[in-house]
Amino acid sequence: MRTVSTSEQEQAEIRLEFARLKQDHVDFDAAIEAMIAYGCDPLQIQRMKKKKLAMKDRLQQLEDRIIPDIIA
Repeated sequence: MRTVSTSEQEQAEIRLEFARLKQDHVDFDAAIEAMIAYGCDPLQIQRMKKKKLAMKDRLQQLEDRIIPDIIA
């Protein structure tokens, strides 16, 4: 039986968080589109867009940890 190294475990946790956030980002996009279609409060829509943008920033951070920069 092989033990999983910490870095492999960390990578798995990062990938899991990335997948969850990616789905949340898609869900937020659908929710925002529905809010716009139903004519919801523009301030509420703006708040949702801000949260979606924060999610996108977090996704980028996670992606950078998954795929390290390669200096050529």
